[in-house]
Amino acid sequence: MERVWNFSAGPATLPVPVLEQVKEELLAYGDSGMSVLEMSHRSKWFAAIAEEAEYELRALLGIPESSKVLFLQGGASLQFAMIPMNLLGDGVGAYVVSGSWAKKALGEARKIGHSEPVWDGKDAEYRSLPELGSLDLPADAAYLHVTSNETIQGVEYPPDFEPAGGVPLIVDGSSNFLSRPLPMERYGVLYAGAQKNAAPAGLTIAIIREDLLERVPEGLPAMLDYRLQAENGSMYNTPPAFAIYVFMLVTRWLREEVRGLDHMHARNLDKAAALYSCIDESEGFYRGHAEPEFRSDMNVTFRLPTEELEKTFIAEGADNGMLELKGHRSVGGCRASIYNAMPSEGVEALRDFMEDFARRNG
Repeated sequence: MERVWNFSAGPATLPVPVLEQVKEELLAYGDSGMSVLEMSHRSKWFAAIAEEAEYELRALLGIPESSKVLFLQGGASLQFAMIPMNLLGDGVGAYVVSGSWAKKALGEARKIGHSEPVWDGKDAEYRSLPELGSLDLPADAAYLHVTSNETIQGVEYPPDFEPAGGVPLIVDGSSNFLSRPLPMERYGVLYAGAQKNAAPAGLTIAIIREDLLERVPEGLPAMLDYRLQAENGSMYNTPPAFAIYVFMLVTRWLREEVRGLDHMHARNLDKAAALYSCIDESEGFYRGHAEPEFRSDMNVTFRLPTEELEKTFIAEGADNGMLELKGHRSVGGCRASIYNAMPSEGVEALRDFMEDFARRNG
């Protein structure tokens, strides 16, 4: 069976060379005589996999030695609670509410302690983003939490956005993780669910500045304690071993075949430009959700003239091998997620289909 163009927002498409290597090694990894699916996380083989995964990630992002890399579970949604549980203390959590996921993060934080929005784009339907340096933070802000890319609304910060107020910058980078270089020295915590750009569902990566671990209070449940997880090298319990293995292969692919995040970013810019040009040149047939300067390179969100046409567009797309073009159920419309592993050929196929559909229905 031929592979389709999978525009899902996550779990999302993975690089074909990675899938081919997984297939080749599925029954027996290296000289272990067993699959990674069966392998003890305490074995020498898996220890080497985890070590390479962290090494490749540190090399790709330039992560300083003063930051810990944790392989966790529970997705970004669990991080919404772990961040305030570990780092809030007696301070205030300052949140930029840029879309649906930032709103959820704030909601979870409020269950833990005092947290409040310092900017909320709700009135403008989450079409733009604030200048972080101009935000008015509480005097006792413990951290500033930002969602770097909103998967549902399709708005994204530039990679070099500046933190505000001198407080630790906490970033949910789930849907643009590893899509571009980042100034990691500015980050207190960068966390990401891996199922969009980096691995199968089940793995969450958290990169935490070591000094912030000193804030972790005593008495947290073991699985929710950053310090305990760091002290145990993410092996306090059985980690998502197979997802870590695939993550290792993806980071290796990014380094060896893509030649790093600068090249990956250039590819992603070209792919996004092809779709946004199609939208802008459609004379209003397609209407992008985000304001142009805040458009996401990962999640291209748009509407058609009517909901009926949107249903037809999605159905015809599926008939032509382009799946998961339906927008999130909370906002409707259409969405094409074009993460790292979506090749240019898939984006070109979608662009050609969009142009043809507009000619036939405009």
